[in-house]
Formats: sequence, structure tokens, C-alpha cells
Amino acid sequence: MKGLGIRGGDREIPTKRKSSKNTKRPPWMNKELLGKVKQKKEAYRGWKQGQVAWGEYRETVRAAREQVRKAKALIEISLARDVKDNKKRFYRYVSNKRRTRENVGPLQNETGDLVTQDMEKAEVLNDFFASVCNGKCLSHTAQVAEGRDWENAEPPTVGEDQVREISKEPEGARVHGT
Repeated sequence: MKGLGIRGGDREIPTKRKSSKNTKRPPWMNKELLGKVKQKKEAYRGWKQGQVAWGEYRETVRAAREQVRKAKALIEISLARDVKDNKKRFYRYVSNKRRTRENVGPLQNETGDLVTQDMEKAEVLNDFFASVCNGKCLSHTAQVAEGRDWENAEPPTVGEDQVREISKEPEGARVHGT
């Protein structure tokens, strides 16, 4: 008797399958924008293969970027305009915007120990960047371990000279007094 009830329910109760197409799209992405983004990807692929000129690729990128910015602005304007009538939609959009990645992987301090606590990570990073900015050479380099098994592989290292090289800027661009 139980088997009949369950089988009969399957025939009578409609089931709705969730489409994965709309679940990953941002609210401002419509079919027209999706087409522009696909054109941009195709233009990039063509440029990498030498079939599309650089200028044509850049123009496609600019057009796609401009339309995406306009679509985002229109969605945000409509959300702000309708906030009194549809608070749930507004706050869902805001909460999705506020999500950030706050996690930094484990770091090695100067003694070579892995540091996992937030305050200890902050101290390791502060010491490293302070030594680079002050010009003092410490004997260590900050090493990043991000979700891999670093026991068997050599972790990537960032040396003081690499940071200095990247942070070089023209004298006129510096803000004096800081």
C-alpha cells in the first residue's frame, strides 16, 4: 500500500527543476549583454590567433565594457528608486555586493614557522613591508602558503628586491609629507 501512495504522488505532484542558467548571472546581465560578452571573448580568441586586429579587439572590449557599466548603473538606479516599494530586492543586492574574501593563507615568519592566526599574519606582513619600505635588509622573505601541500613543493617567495622593483615610481609622483 505504501508503494502505491509514493508512486501515485510522483505522477500527481509536479516537480520543477531549477535551471542553472540564471543562478550564476548577475542581475544586470541580460541576453544582449551576454551576446556582447561572448563577442568580446571571441574577439580575444581571434586576436590571440592573429585573425583579428588589435584595434578591432580593443573596440569590441570598449563597447562591451560601456554597455555593462550602463546596465549596472540602470539596475542600481531602479533599485534606489524602488527601495520603498521593494526593500527585499534592494537589500539582497546590497548584501551580495558586501561579500568579500577576507582570508589570507598561512604565512611563514622569519623563524620558518607557519603562522595561521590573523594577528600573527598581520605582524609578519607588517614586519616584512616595513623592512622593505625602510630599506633595512632582514634575512627573511615572506612566504605564502595557499591551500597547497607545501611539504613536498617549494613555496613561492617574494623577496625585498622584487617589492622594491615593483614599487619604484618617479620622484614627481610621490606625495611629500607622508
